Amino acid sequence: MRNYFLAIDIGASSGRHILGHTENGKLVLEEIYRFKNGAVKKDGKLVWDDKALFASIVEGLKKCKELGKIPLSLGIDTWGVDYALLDKDDNLIGEIYSYRDERTLAVMDEVYGIIPKSELYTRTGIQEQVFNTVFQLYCDKKSGKLDNAETFLMMPDYLHFLLTGVKKNEYTNASTTGMLNAVNRDWDYEIIDKLGLKKSLFPSLSYPCDKVGGLREDIVKEVGFDCTVYLPATHDTASAVMAVPSEDHPLYISSGTWSLIGIETPKENTSDAAAKNGFTNEGGFNKTVRFLKNIMGMWMIQCIKKELNDEYDFVELVRLARAAANFDSVIDVNDLSFFSPDSMISAVKDYCKKTGQKVPETVGEIAFCVYRSLAESYKKSVEQIELMTGSKFDKINIVGGGCQNVLMNELTAAITGRTVVAGPIEATATGNLIAQMLAVGEIESLSSGKALIRDSFEIKEIKA
Repeated sequence: MRNYFLAIDIGASSGRHILGHTENGKLVLEEIYRFKNGAVKKDGKLVWDDKALFASIVEGLKKCKELGKIPLSLGIDTWGVDYALLDKDDNLIGEIYSYRDERTLAVMDEVYGIIPKSELYTRTGIQEQVFNTVFQLYCDKKSGKLDNAETFLMMPDYLHFLLTGVKKNEYTNASTTGMLNAVNRDWDYEIIDKLGLKKSLFPSLSYPCDKVGGLREDIVKEVGFDCTVYLPATHDTASAVMAVPSEDHPLYISSGTWSLIGIETPKENTSDAAAKNGFTNEGGFNKTVRFLKNIMGMWMIQCIKKELNDEYDFVELVRLARAAANFDSVIDVNDLSFFSPDSMISAVKDYCKKTGQKVPETVGEIAFCVYRSLAESYKKSVEQIELMTGSKFDKINIVGGGCQNVLMNELTAAITGRTVVAGPIEATATGNLIAQMLAVGEIESLSSGKALIRDSFEIKEIKA
């Protein structure tokens, strides 16, 4: 009998239900349902439509029944830092804020007045980002939102709870909060206490492959079947890193809305150099550390495409960028002006003007400027990683949707001077599935999972 596993992979702009099974020694993926996601403005706040999001999850489960492909298990992964608060009756308190809401800007200095910036980094290893959970929770404390809160659940943990009625806080996503201790990789209750947060909100952590439970009775009735929910690495990048086909702590870029560039390591790095260079220490499978840097990524191209009313698809944008390959202005893709501008095109032009460079005018010039600047940012980050770790890397593994961009791969290889290994494309969903397969004994180790990935998907090499 064939075992199906269901990865529900949810990003900031869309979600997918992807079924996986093994056949003739290969992992076969089938996308059975796709839905839109996105933050919405509500009363001046940028929040997630959690009801629509969960309804889409349930619709995708119904698709499994319709196809007659009932999964043995399922797991959900999402982005990090965002969370739900529940009261004593397990009702959601208020809205679930999006990390792109600007409310945290007003409290960062106040938090640093309680815990100095350098101490917060040394204790947690999490780089300063305006959207870090620690700042969001301090906003909730000041607004009174925490007064009746009894449970804190990261986004995928909340969605697992809605499916099962079981509450778990999974390590890889919790690590993005800025409230886990970098050394022991558990909640840093001293930080929690200093900020005046309730310790009871943060119970013991769970880990990838841990069992959550079966579906709630009402969900079983609605979708027509039951299955077991297991925790994947619920942070999407942690799942994607599990799917990097190379072994022995390779250098990787998980390329999507964000570009996450780094290595997986058994030990944290909270040095002054790591802090200065903007590196973070997030959780990985088997309690490893993902020592990485967040780079703005394909978010910029997505915004440009949307701003042009989707007149050009991504393939056409690449074609136009190739035609403008002589354009040589370079922007700092991590400049805050590109985080959530009203106009990404204007932001790119304004940055070039401000820095005394040639201003891009055509769509191709704008796109090429972004692509080239991303590659330049990768180069700088690789050099920083090598300097801080004392290791040398001759290859960069690029996984995720961004690895389909041939121009981006070519620019990365040429500018960094390193061979690019591109694939798999569906890295996050694949890593999610590997965790479930490990949980039920379908595969015996992560190493055997990586071997399965290498045998199953096209992996391309682009020489420098």
